[in-house]
Amino acid sequence: MADRKAIERIVIVGGGTAGWMTAAALSRLSESRKVAITLIESEAIGTVGVGEATIPPMVEFNQLLGIDEREMMAATQATFKLGIQFANWGNRGESYIHPFGAYGYQLGGISFHQVWHRAKAEGDPRPLQVFNLETMAAYFGKFSRTQDYQRDDLPPMNYAYHIDASRYAAFLRAYAEKRGVERREGKVASTALDPVTGHVTSVTMEDGTQIAGDLFVDCSGFRGLLIEQALETGYDDWRHYLPCDRAVALPCLREDGSGPAPFTRATAHGAGWQWCVPLQNRNGNGHVYCSEYMSDDEAHAILVKNLAGKPGAEPNFLRFVTGRRKKFWNRNVVAIGLAAGFMEPLESTSIHLINTGINKLIAVLSLDGITQTQEDAYNRLTAKEYARIRDFLILHYNATSRDDTPFWDHVRTMDVPDTLTEKVELFRTNGQIFREEDELFTETSWAAVMLGQGIQMGGHGPIAAAMSVPEFKREFDEMEKSIRYLVNQMPTHGDYLARYCPATSV
Repeated sequence: MADRKAIERIVIVGGGTAGWMTAAALSRLSESRKVAITLIESEAIGTVGVGEATIPPMVEFNQLLGIDEREMMAATQATFKLGIQFANWGNRGESYIHPFGAYGYQLGGISFHQVWHRAKAEGDPRPLQVFNLETMAAYFGKFSRTQDYQRDDLPPMNYAYHIDASRYAAFLRAYAEKRGVERREGKVASTALDPVTGHVTSVTMEDGTQIAGDLFVDCSGFRGLLIEQALETGYDDWRHYLPCDRAVALPCLREDGSGPAPFTRATAHGAGWQWCVPLQNRNGNGHVYCSEYMSDDEAHAILVKNLAGKPGAEPNFLRFVTGRRKKFWNRNVVAIGLAAGFMEPLESTSIHLINTGINKLIAVLSLDGITQTQEDAYNRLTAKEYARIRDFLILHYNATSRDDTPFWDHVRTMDVPDTLTEKVELFRTNGQIFREEDELFTETSWAAVMLGQGIQMGGHGPIAAAMSVPEFKREFDEMEKSIRYLVNQMPTHGDYLARYCPATSV
């Protein structure tokens, strides 16, 4: 214990969403002990800014910071998100919604989709989707928060946000600076390492200013200024499983007369997919694709052809390698955001991984100093999280019947991790889905994608087979009735936004 160096100075290298989320969360440390937090960023270095869709844990992140939801949404031109619509993934012309929230609820301790499969076998024609509030509200463009109708006999509404990522970073910057975080403008020119421990001791700015620290958080994006360039941590390349390696991002105005949808769209094309993230005043769009099967010009042309209005900026072309650092915490450097790894924004996990990276850092951190146990635990837990998210993303590509292009032929027939194969085969056998430990994606998530893309349950468990048909039919009827009633009572998503959190600027 005696050789541990107390953490009195934390230096965050890089701003953007990752940097300012980290700064905002770490600023709470000073409530119990004085810690100097400095964030270095340069206005000359742009941010990637493709991740404008979030998932429900983002709501909790803001609540933990004590952020007013209305204020945040108005400032970031945010909308609500109930799930993701996937089009053309299982087959061209098909679509489904991966919703937030569960299908129904457990009956007799049995997962709802198991009992639903039994009911289907007994002749019940209702699709699984009618038993999910978020799916039905999304289909009809409706929205309300649970607080608006709090009743025990009605299901809760689970949601996340679509946000302007650059505005969100600016919002959190103001939050963090009010709580003592110091921002330093400029670029890092060099990094100094301790000759004995190999720890980063300081960074030197281009103007010669030296900034020392005890703990460094690398939020420098793909470059990995500290975690890779200084510490040479290494990178696990996952392009074998997730071969898309390019993206072009392009915002547009909405000129089709529609209001913002309460869901993200992910539309598959010939060698990748297009996202559409509706904000209050515009849509965020992009096309993720594989350069082995599609050129930049072709990808851009497909994106422009499928916009809801005129482009609002010049296209931003991005290159990336899916995968992760071999260590997320190396010595006294913790990588957060794109510096830690990259998995395409297919399930809106980019900002979520920033969130969970910060949460784990705060959970294992001791201001009395850094231990090997902390580093090892952080790396083990984060590696497991990345691997499970990776498997879920691979499922979208591999579980397809498409054979209309060489790209889809490749992903449909490629080798996949054994962990994913086991998950799919168990589901095919009797619909069983095991959610391991604190795995991000729920039974509903796995069932939504597998069923949505054509993986069928070969049967259901023996307990579901033994249940009384009249009993669960009454339960089904009541669920459907409650959801239909609630959706009918809801305002449109656009009307709700206009009343609750109209954008403060354009």
